[in-house]
Amino acid sequence: MTKSGGTVRYSADQIKAMIARGEDHTDGAKVDATSEADIERHAAEDDSVLPEGWEDAAVIGLPARKEHLNIRIDAEVLRWFKATGKGYQTRMNNVLRAFVESRRRMGQ
Repeated sequence: MTKSGGTVRYSADQIKAMIARGEDHTDGAKVDATSEADIERHAAEDDSVLPEGWEDAAVIGLPARKEHLNIRIDAEVLRWFKATGKGYQTRMNNVLRAFVESRRRMGQ
């Protein structure tokens, strides 16, 4: 187990051991009883997933294969994304993907 701030991380082996010891707190019956319609309804009601104005920006499915690229980015833009923490390159990619998808929907 590693702890970073308020986040606790476990390896897959640690999680398997916890489950084997009966430390799993998942209510399997409740999960199985939840309909897909309920899941969709709860997801639609959850406004914490995307910031305001990004409702149509979600990309569903497996991500496309990534290409290695050297790119020049404005220093201010890069600083902002880096300030959001680990995974900033993925977030930059997601913003670009959302832009491309919005243009595709507009027929551009």
